[in-house]
Amino acid sequence: MVISWARNPFIRLVLPLMAGILTYLYAGAALPNLGGAVVGVFILFLVVQVWAARRPTPGATDVAGLLAVLMLYVAGAALTQQATESHARNHLYRFAGRVEYYRAVVDEYTVVRPATYATTVRVSAVRVAGRWQPAQGGVRVSVPREEGLPVPQYGDVWVVRGAPAPSKAPLNPSEFDYRRYLQYHQVYHQQFIHPDQFLKVANDPPSILRAIAMRAARVLDGVFRHYVHAKREYALASALVLGIKDDVDQETKQAYANTGTTHIMAVSGLQVGLLFGAVTWLLGLLPGRRGPLFRLFTALLGLAVIWSYAFVTGLSASVLRAAVMFSFIIVARATSRQTSMYNLLAVAAFFLLCYDPYLLCDVGFQLSFLAVLSIVYLQPRIAGWLNPAGYFLKKQRPWQSSAVQKSWKWLGIGLKYVWQATALSLAAQVATFPLGLYYFHQFPLSFLFSNLVAVPISSGAVYVGLALLVLKGLVAVVGLMSPALAAFLDYGPQALAFVFEKMIWAFNEYIFGVGRLMPGALVSGIHVTTPQVWLIGGVIMALLLFFALRKLPWLALGCTLLGVFAGSRVWAAYELAPTEQLVIYSIPRRSVVGFWQGASADVVMLDSLPLTETERTYRIVPGIIQRNARRVAYHPGWQACTVPAVVAEPGLTLAAWRGRKLAFVNGPLSGATEPVQGLTAVVLRRNARVKPQELAATFGTAAPVVFDSSCKSWYVLRQDSVLRAAGFRTHDVTLAGAFVVQGRQ
Repeated sequence: MVISWARNPFIRLVLPLMAGILTYLYAGAALPNLGGAVVGVFILFLVVQVWAARRPTPGATDVAGLLAVLMLYVAGAALTQQATESHARNHLYRFAGRVEYYRAVVDEYTVVRPATYATTVRVSAVRVAGRWQPAQGGVRVSVPREEGLPVPQYGDVWVVRGAPAPSKAPLNPSEFDYRRYLQYHQVYHQQFIHPDQFLKVANDPPSILRAIAMRAARVLDGVFRHYVHAKREYALASALVLGIKDDVDQETKQAYANTGTTHIMAVSGLQVGLLFGAVTWLLGLLPGRRGPLFRLFTALLGLAVIWSYAFVTGLSASVLRAAVMFSFIIVARATSRQTSMYNLLAVAAFFLLCYDPYLLCDVGFQLSFLAVLSIVYLQPRIAGWLNPAGYFLKKQRPWQSSAVQKSWKWLGIGLKYVWQATALSLAAQVATFPLGLYYFHQFPLSFLFSNLVAVPISSGAVYVGLALLVLKGLVAVVGLMSPALAAFLDYGPQALAFVFEKMIWAFNEYIFGVGRLMPGALVSGIHVTTPQVWLIGGVIMALLLFFALRKLPWLALGCTLLGVFAGSRVWAAYELAPTEQLVIYSIPRRSVVGFWQGASADVVMLDSLPLTETERTYRIVPGIIQRNARRVAYHPGWQACTVPAVVAEPGLTLAAWRGRKLAFVNGPLSGATEPVQGLTAVVLRRNARVKPQELAATFGTAAPVVFDSSCKSWYVLRQDSVLRAAGFRTHDVTLAGAFVVQGRQ
């Protein structure tokens, strides 16, 4: 496990670069412009390098090396600073809400949702005070799906009325930070655009090549739609081969997530690796495969196949990452460079991060490189634990018949491949385990059973699907010359499509079957903090070093880090136990309040309607995971709820919880109720028709007035100004996020 720096020079380059990027991500706001620092360190490095060359002493060489590391560290931070669009002088941020119109181009695939189209547009100009001026910035837009409204296409140029709003922070406790996710993609604004609010004026794609690639992907998707008749199988076919997941239903996504096979539906390293393996195997069958010309031919063919596939999948980011990685491998083999796989991965990561430093924040980038690193190092070692082929080969005896001897041989070979696939799956999980817990809050114990069968079948399906596309292309070419012959030859694609559909059906049924047979194999609701992820990674690294070097200090370090991790979990539980939290949630068009005490909670839906799975998963569950809650009860209305509530009059409900009083107002106050003092908050629901003087007479002005999510925006806008003028403090959960009151027992 000791790194040979001579064979892995790029590891020394990529590590400080990554450290610089991370420094900017965590402390970028406090850093000045780093361009001058990069130039200064570079000049100092050149001076020391020249000095070290003239006086080659170990000390001078070490100083030059340290300056090179420092230069890459500062360069990583500077690159990230330059890649941050919000620093530009003409960024949308600079215009605040003064934008009357803006001109933008659709710069991404359009995600088709049940009620909306979602995509990203890049702004090129804004109109402020009647004058157009250059601007830049990304806006995540949603457009309602209406009859007659076409799907936004890459390259569509729009003129949009109105100013986009800055992306919202998480609205509920521990909710996914979508604002930060967008910022990592240089998108800082969001806007819901009505059909009468924008006009398509042209089509001018930012990249002609990408526009053609996206169009090619949609054409090939049409081939699958035509030949694969079952809806679910078609959706999986398009996701598996082309990466288009618009039609994959939520039940299927959840089944794959629960069994640890989501990567099958994501076109990335798996598919590119399969193509690379197929090309390598086919070229290995050619006779006389020696010499530089053959290596050049194989390299060019491999690059052509990989990048052609990247093109027909729309040049998606995940495929481009994998294509770059395998391109370096192909070039290294073609030039017969004696370099390790670790160095090749470092080269790919280095150039990708120089191109876009924010890739380091991308979940796919992190998981891809960690999985490959783990596979390269651990898979051969795990596979070496067992030797099924050798074991069953020893079972052969001279007196056994030829059929029995061959049975032992092929049984050993079959189990060898099964064990190698198991070793690969185990190796990939070792490095990605901490990030899996951090990002997905779950760990599927059934990953071995599901991947062992699903991955080989799906891999075969990829080959068959690509063969279907090639065969259909050949038939289409024949059709240009002879439609009658093409109609006859079309039986070939139909037969291949039948096999393709059945293969997809088989591995899909297998995935669902694993989920049904092992319902308790998914460990979910796991919350780990960023420091705890580093601690888990440190434990894994220390143990790997111990097994590689056989030195007890590494084992001691692993045990120490494990103890610190366990202590942090215990301390978090100790700190949480006495805490209390009252939450008025921000859930569109809903009235929901949560009463949290330690690791238990009562969530009350005041409108007496149960939460949908989507509402519960994205709005409530993150808080449950963060608190490691053991008991969460959902109550449609106050019935059977442990929190006492009294309907004082038709438009008023009073609730008391652990010394805190709440008033929920959803209608006019009659004035018959006696004044209520000592309230924690007054919650207005369903556009309650109340006047400030009525609220003041009933509750006083000390308690804040909270507009919950069932209130319309026009109502909040009108009432907010009136209430503030009357001396009330107000809080709108739709704009400001959930209203939270913290306390301790």
